[in-house]
Amino acid sequence: MTMIRTEIATDVAARERLLDRAFGKTRRRKTSERIREGRLSAEGLAFTAVDAKGKLVGTIRLWDVVAGSAGHALLLGPLAVDCKQQGKGIGAALMRHAMAEAKMLGHTAIILVGDAPYYARFGFNGGLVADLHLPGPVDRARFLGIELIPGALDGAEGLVAGCGRREAAERQAA
Repeated sequence: MTMIRTEIATDVAARERLLDRAFGKTRRRKTSERIREGRLSAEGLAFTAVDAKGKLVGTIRLWDVVAGSAGHALLLGPLAVDCKQQGKGIGAALMRHAMAEAKMLGHTAIILVGDAPYYARFGFNGGLVADLHLPGPVDRARFLGIELIPGALDGAEGLVAGCGRREAAERQAA
């Protein structure tokens, strides 16, 4: 049995190992990572999936961004599931949970860079972000968006940039 919960501090090392295994050592060179760099995930929107023994088997986080003229949105990623646990619906459960929580918290739209056929089943599509661009190289076929509130991305154009809480500020406050 897998349980989804809010990420806790003791999840960080296991999460990072899972992401390294899932995306390789070059994962930090991606454009999406540049947007997230130096920032904390959006408040209340970092989740882990743990198995019956409490082992971390999946992760998903959402990040505050400014999506050009659309204003505030969320950037999803990365989503990862332990390779031994794939095909069991853990990734889909993490997606549904994260999207529902984001909507409940009043967020209006989510964008991501990912596998279009996988994310299409949750309602993501490229048309909503066609006139937005990222601050680095990205395969346009993998740049997708979804509106949690209808019309949130209508006419959206311009640069997607990170915003929200910075890591250093949180460390100083602690």
